[in-house]
Amino acid sequence: MRVVLASLTRASGSPHRAETLAVVTDLLWAHALPEDGLEHVKPRSTDCGIDLYLFVRADGDDPAVAQMRPLLDRARRSIAAQGYLVPAP
Repeated sequence: MRVVLASLTRASGSPHRAETLAVVTDLLWAHALPEDGLEHVKPRSTDCGIDLYLFVRADGDDPAVAQMRPLLDRARRSIAAQGYLVPAP
């Protein structure tokens, strides 16, 4: 298992809400496909947004990152609706 860090940044003017960590985690799971290999998500609030620690079933670090890119792309709009920007690939 590998860990991939995805740092989401808060869009300017977006308020931080306590329930956002759970909502973003749920959005990732809603967009996840079996081939993504996602096993676990651990979100952490930061001063600038949210760090998502994505635990991935993969043979190496590079494949883990490659597996998470499509998932983050699929979830991009839903996460943006919560006031956070997903990093570009």
